[in-house]
Amino acid sequence: MTDSTKDKLVLVTGATGYVGGRLVPRLLAEGYKVRVLVRSPQKLDSVPWRADVEVVQGNLTSEADTAAACKGVHTLFYLVHAMGSGPDFVKQELETARTVAAAAESADVNRIVYLGGLHPGTGKLSPHMRSRSEVGKTLLAGAVPAVVFQAGVVIGSGSASFEMIRHLTDNLPAMPSPSWVQNRIEPIAIRDVLHYLVAAPGMPSGINRTFDIGSREVLTYGALMYGYAHEAGLSRRYIYALPLPAPTLAGWWVALVTPIPHSMAVPLVGSLQHEAIAQEQDIDTFIPLPSDGLTRYRKAVQLALGKLASDEVVTSWASATNSPPSDPLPSDPDWAGRTFFVDQREKPTAVAPQYVWRVIEGIGGQNGWYSLPAAWAIRGVWDKLVGGAGLNRGRRNAQRLFVGDAVDWWRVEKIEDGRMLLLHAEMRVPGEAWLEFTAEPDGAGTVYRQRAIYFPAGLAGKLYWWAILPFHGFIFPSMAKNIIGRAADLEREDKQVGAEPEQQPDRVPGNGHGQDASAGGAAAAGSQRC
Repeated sequence: MTDSTKDKLVLVTGATGYVGGRLVPRLLAEGYKVRVLVRSPQKLDSVPWRADVEVVQGNLTSEADTAAACKGVHTLFYLVHAMGSGPDFVKQELETARTVAAAAESADVNRIVYLGGLHPGTGKLSPHMRSRSEVGKTLLAGAVPAVVFQAGVVIGSGSASFEMIRHLTDNLPAMPSPSWVQNRIEPIAIRDVLHYLVAAPGMPSGINRTFDIGSREVLTYGALMYGYAHEAGLSRRYIYALPLPAPTLAGWWVALVTPIPHSMAVPLVGSLQHEAIAQEQDIDTFIPLPSDGLTRYRKAVQLALGKLASDEVVTSWASATNSPPSDPLPSDPDWAGRTFFVDQREKPTAVAPQYVWRVIEGIGGQNGWYSLPAAWAIRGVWDKLVGGAGLNRGRRNAQRLFVGDAVDWWRVEKIEDGRMLLLHAEMRVPGEAWLEFTAEPDGAGTVYRQRAIYFPAGLAGKLYWWAILPFHGFIFPSMAKNIIGRAADLEREDKQVGAEPEQQPDRVPGNGHGQDASAGGAAAAGSQRC
């Protein structure tokens, strides 16, 4: 990289997303000045590079917001997509792309970089792939030169494609599958996607075209699952390709078996109807291969599994939501005059606050919800059937939570380290729901409080609350009791081994592994290939 490159200002859209959240620290490590455009800046409060970037609040659908964010920018990274945000996502993506292209032109941006998808040059495409293709064409037709990378299945810890492969293979030793499992696919590791993205601002000016990128390793989708099973140490899997062309039915099946919601599973499965193989390797003329070569599929799976095992998943598809931000929970005085329902529990305990907090922050995912797991599981399946997030979405980090993180069908709305956790429901309900946990020091012990808060939407919302009220009489008391019980177990285990009571570590934004959150720390993290 030349000294002039270090002076370039780049704008990253989608910085709270799966790819964008990993790209920013790598751009910083290369010396770029980075600006990010986000709708909800609070989602960046917990990332380690927050202090090293300029944050602009705005919406890409507003040309004024986007043009203001583009002022003085050399390269604009367009890393957003609307898949999963509703039935009109194709129209929404095209309108946003036109807005971005116009804003970039008015701000004299030098280059737009977009990450699209590999697809055949002929034939009818699925709505998802057609949308990606049309967005690329829209950007290429604009006045600002565009570099449009086209990638196939992206393999990395937390990616939607990898999670779909992982959960299908983990859960189904024998799979009757649609015929598309025999389609050829060229996967690419997330580390190699980032390699190309980081190098894009330094490409010669005026380039305006698509580039196919991949691993140069062509496999079938079935082979991806077989390869995953081998690297994960699973027993032999049996995949039977059947003439079942219905992608919608297959999408529903994927939604039920994996954490991917129906709104994402159907377009993802639809895109697998097409073979996704790079048709050219022209990118080699402009960007050299990574120093250690492109990552082969089995190696990418090994790296992803390693990140999962060490609890170091940097970004996840589940934490990158494209849905409009919901209204936050109103403060208590604002509830006056509104219809709402609250289930509140309070339990004093002699257990030290840090142990109660450890259980609170570890809730969900593999730890479950500390009450009637069968009832939660049934409700999760029902939520998936009606198009909700379901209960098998899990969590990105097994021990730490940050604003914006997904926790099964909840999302972290607010967290006060060591004291309070507020979760907003993303399940399908006629209204808005929150779950709040607090651990207040009380002399030598703790006062534990939990509140389930529900604002019903019309008569349907009220009927829903009264219908589930009998279950709350079992679920919430046992939740409070079991959380306190688990906290007592943790305290007792520490005393048995003679350990000091665990102190809450300084919360390092965005990780939980003691990494330096300074510019140097961000650069060091960015220089490592994930």
